[in-house]
Amino acid sequence: MKASRVKSWADAFGGEIYSIMTKYSGSLLLQKKYKDVEPTLKIKEVDGLELVKKFSEEMESMLRRKVEAVERLVEAAEDADLKHEFNSSLVFDYYNSLLINEKDENDNYVELGDEFILEPNEHFNNLLVNTTYSDVQLPTNVYNKDPDILNGVYMSEALNPIFVDNFQRDPTLTWQYFGSSTGFFRLYPGIKWMPDENGVISFDCRNRGWYIQAATSPKDIIIVVDISGSMKGLLMTIAKHTIITILDTLGENDFVNIIAYNDYVHYVEPCFKGILVQADRDNREHFKQLVDELQAKGVGTVNKAVLESFKILREFREAGQGGLCNQAIMLITDGAVEDYESVFEKYNWPDRKVRVFTYLIGREVTFAQNVKWIACNNKGYYTQISTLADVQENVMEYLHVLSRPMVINHDHDIIWTEAYMDSALFASQAQSLLLMTTVAMPVFSKKNETRSHGILLGVVGSDVPLRELLKLAPRYKLGVHGYAFLNTNNGYILSHPDLRPLYREGKKLKPKPNYNSVDLSEVEWEDQDEISVCWEGNVLQGQDHMEDMDEIPGLRTAMINGETGYLAMDVKVPVDKGKRVLFLTNDYFFTDISGTPFSLGVVLSRGHGEYILLGNTSVEEGLHDLLQPDLTLANEWIYCITDIDPDHRKLSQLEAMIRFLTGTEPDLECDEDLVQEVLFDAVVTAPMEAYWTALALNMSDETEQGVEMAFLGTRAGLMRSLLYVGSEKLSNRKFLTLGEKESIFTMDHFPLWYRRAAEHPPGSFIYSITSEEGSEGGGKPEVVTVSTSVAVTVDGKTAIAAAVGVQIKLELLQRKFWMATWQGSTEAGKFFGEVDGSVMTQLLNMGMFRKVTMYDYQAMCKMPYHHHSGAQPLLSPIYTFLAAVKWLISDFLIFLLEFNICGFWRSENLADAKSVFHHSHKHKKHDMLQPCDTEYPVFVYETTIKETNGLIECGDCQKMFVAQQIANSNLLLLVTDATCDCSIFPPVLLEAKEVKYNASVKCDRMRSQKLRRRPDTCHAFHPEENAQDCGGAAEISASLTLLLLALVTFALLLR
Repeated sequence: MKASRVKSWADAFGGEIYSIMTKYSGSLLLQKKYKDVEPTLKIKEVDGLELVKKFSEEMESMLRRKVEAVERLVEAAEDADLKHEFNSSLVFDYYNSLLINEKDENDNYVELGDEFILEPNEHFNNLLVNTTYSDVQLPTNVYNKDPDILNGVYMSEALNPIFVDNFQRDPTLTWQYFGSSTGFFRLYPGIKWMPDENGVISFDCRNRGWYIQAATSPKDIIIVVDISGSMKGLLMTIAKHTIITILDTLGENDFVNIIAYNDYVHYVEPCFKGILVQADRDNREHFKQLVDELQAKGVGTVNKAVLESFKILREFREAGQGGLCNQAIMLITDGAVEDYESVFEKYNWPDRKVRVFTYLIGREVTFAQNVKWIACNNKGYYTQISTLADVQENVMEYLHVLSRPMVINHDHDIIWTEAYMDSALFASQAQSLLLMTTVAMPVFSKKNETRSHGILLGVVGSDVPLRELLKLAPRYKLGVHGYAFLNTNNGYILSHPDLRPLYREGKKLKPKPNYNSVDLSEVEWEDQDEISVCWEGNVLQGQDHMEDMDEIPGLRTAMINGETGYLAMDVKVPVDKGKRVLFLTNDYFFTDISGTPFSLGVVLSRGHGEYILLGNTSVEEGLHDLLQPDLTLANEWIYCITDIDPDHRKLSQLEAMIRFLTGTEPDLECDEDLVQEVLFDAVVTAPMEAYWTALALNMSDETEQGVEMAFLGTRAGLMRSLLYVGSEKLSNRKFLTLGEKESIFTMDHFPLWYRRAAEHPPGSFIYSITSEEGSEGGGKPEVVTVSTSVAVTVDGKTAIAAAVGVQIKLELLQRKFWMATWQGSTEAGKFFGEVDGSVMTQLLNMGMFRKVTMYDYQAMCKMPYHHHSGAQPLLSPIYTFLAAVKWLISDFLIFLLEFNICGFWRSENLADAKSVFHHSHKHKKHDMLQPCDTEYPVFVYETTIKETNGLIECGDCQKMFVAQQIANSNLLLLVTDATCDCSIFPPVLLEAKEVKYNASVKCDRMRSQKLRRRPDTCHAFHPEENAQDCGGAAEISASLTLLLLALVTFALLLR
């Protein structure tokens, strides 16, 4: 096969498809229309630093309004408590969220279940709510008529008018609530609360991160647990549950370790010997797994464990590490034969910098006095836990003790939580799993007679969906590849386009276990060739490649410290679910958000990403073209604010904009710059409708059947489209709809076809093969999306104005190729390296393709049910990779390839809970998904190499191949010898592999203390604190009788 013949094929085929794509997309017409208006255009260079400061100020203003709402609730709650006198015989009916609207067999409302009007509300995700009143939720194990509950609920009725007033003042407020220290939860707006599948209300507000963070300052905690022989059976079960409950009260501002003791002192995680580790979600879950494996045996020697604990806490305190605030030891045991006064005298007295909390497990009270003495003489608290039902209430006591100094001082610290999805709050309702943060403040008793006791009444809070914050960083100001992101004082991501908090299990989306402890360094990837080289071939031995990144730590450090500045980085940006990668130079601009622990970053890509295009047109002309039926706007972008006035909430952005421009809704507030850009783009792109329509009416050439749709998008989020076939004949009906978010403008990104086109020369078409998702095996490839960018140049500055394209059936490409040559069969859907490893290997060696290794630090891998420390192989994913179209001609194979021959990556495929092989149903249930790190290959075409050819020695024969780039496209024509068997070369596969760290590296990673910024305030001790309020003799805080009564009552109501 001569190279000249292959070139003539490539030229003929390339010319034919270029002609079709330009004709049916109208790209030349659109380019001309923008060229005609170039003299009236302005291209403005974006000042990233000014932009990030402006966004930050607007976010600060928005968040300040949320703080003011919470402050009003705190003031109202404390005043109400001051006026309220406790009444042990109080009789009071209230709206119980579980019982509202429930009727008995006589059609009468049940007690605490009166009529409560509920209506769907768009502002609250279309849930049924009551915006005039709040209602009260209680966990199943809290008796709804307990005197403490009745008095607290009665007192907190004073919050109802404040809830309503707050919402009227700031209609962007979402949920407001008061979580009581006694266990009830008052929520506004009121909702109907549903039990879980077991008929239980397990939600306890006192377990939530916002409650714990507001109630206490940062903590260094060492949990010391007795695992001697006397702890066997139920006692060990209760002890483990106590540890897990304590762990659940810790957050990312806290530090922790767990020591178990019998004859010897054991660290439950030997890697953590002698240190404290951050109590982030990863470490807490790791501890829980280890605690579950504890076994009771031997004789207890508590003094050695306590000595070890004091030693660690002292070292961290003196080294300025850990939380640098509260320090405590939690002693969990079934008894202490002595009080170990000499130990405490030597290591903790007289300052008593470490509090000691003791938990006596079981009903035995022989050594109860010693256990209580230890707590009372070290500013702690003593409780006895006899049953699993007692654990929750007794563990919560330590939080009340730690809150005393803050309460006595009346320090109302404002706290902001990390990102979270409170799926437990509305577990049985169709709430979207949205990331949010909570602003919360503690509520104290102001009564003088209880001052020294430091009584915490509860915590008030309000949720802030993070998407609401990002609306203040308009997408159109950031360019094609730009974005905004937020991170916390601990370096964790609050919001980022590449944060993937959910995974799919069957048909259900679930939050990943570690979704809110993803570090900034795990989503921003610097393009450093030496990293890939360093890792090439030995990644599975577990080198820690993240340490090699130069600029990421600098960015992370600056943002954690709340600095303002910028830096530039060459980065690798995965797109199309990791199948392709873009190499960009990005400028990072960052600053803090005053009054919060958060920092804001804005990313602009160099080149066209630095410019914003400004056009001008009259309202009358623009309005006329806005009303065309083929025009839509990005539904997630904010052209006009429609979520404040209830009358505006049902308006689409396009409807709102038209009402704003026509003056029919003078109260609408719109982004006038963005509206002006939309009007300009509407006018410039208006001729496309008539052009496409004329083509559709005259489509008679059978050789061009297969062109299904034309579409365009502009940088203002405006889109137009026209079908060349009936909607029932479309191969991909999800395209340009919410069902395929990658194809539309969203808050996070421009459409994929727009982003890819922007990185290729204007006029050059980008071809992407896609397949039907959700079908078995990934679906047969049927559709090709083709797009090109439209650029304008003013005063030497070039900006991307729009992208335009068509969707065609794959068979159209096949037909066009074969029309002038031979007939043959076709095969599409496989990665070329899998089909022909010999040629792919040779192309890599010749430099025509380059392998880039990428990493996914948010992956979910399948683990066997009975996991152990040995490496477990991942199930091979099903490949539906869409890079190769193959034809057979006599003795030759012809391949049509995309430039970006790229790899399989995203965890959504690895994490599909459906088995990819023929596993039994029973076996599939045992496949557990756990967070992991993976590496995956991406293959990138070197565009400077237009053509190449060669011979491959295959043992008994030589294999010839010729490769030729197809002009004005991202396609490559490859012809190879079909008769020579070259199977001695292994296939080049696209497997995503789990990164297996060896024990040493794994331990180093777990022990590493990343830079973080501590909270600004600390409340560890107060001289007026009543340290003798340190727990009862052998009293059980939670009454088992009341628990049983609650369960029985609940069961009767469900009949």
